[in-house]
Amino acid sequence: MLSVCEIFKSIQGESTFAGELCGFVRLSGCNLRCSYCDTTYSRAPGVLMSVESCAAGAFALGCKLIEITGGEPLLQPDTAGLCARFIDKGYTVLVETNGSLDISALPASCVRIMDVKCPGSGMEQTLYAKNIDSLRGNDQVKFVISDSFDFSWSLNFVKSRELLNRCIVIFSPNTDILAPKDLAEWIIKANVPVRMGLQLHKIIWGNNTRGK
Repeated sequence: MLSVCEIFKSIQGESTFAGELCGFVRLSGCNLRCSYCDTTYSRAPGVLMSVESCAAGAFALGCKLIEITGGEPLLQPDTAGLCARFIDKGYTVLVETNGSLDISALPASCVRIMDVKCPGSGMEQTLYAKNIDSLRGNDQVKFVISDSFDFSWSLNFVKSRELLNRCIVIFSPNTDILAPKDLAEWIIKANVPVRMGLQLHKIIWGNNTRGK
């Protein structure tokens, strides 16, 4: 069984899939409390659904790209089975995770989009360290940058673990307190070949809009 917050269709707002039509399954519950969390409503208990009924709800959206997100989807043991259900039907499956739990539990053909929590999140000690060794070339690691200290911290993390040789690396601004222009200028000055990510769904619909 799965505790489900919401199932909806939208425009993918983040990652290298930004701009694509996407079906979302947002699972309920999270083990972290990031300072900038924009989905606090997903912490509450959701609707209990079987893997089959949850998958059926997502299939009905008519999108071949599916993201499973939260909350933290890896808190629920049946998340891997839900991924497998989509994969068996030929869907592209993205799983967005906060990095605190073992990503190797997910099927190999999933695209794992893993946050590495910066100091500005208040959760920088929560990374499950073995996840770095589990990363593959199609996985994506995201850093949400709140200030110049976060930026320097993230650069050191990327370089010391040779992340650019392992996977796709994305730096995104915490736009509540950091202007995208500032982050862009830091990336240019550092001459580091990370991707800069913006939350496209917030640009379109604004902050804290459920079902978007």
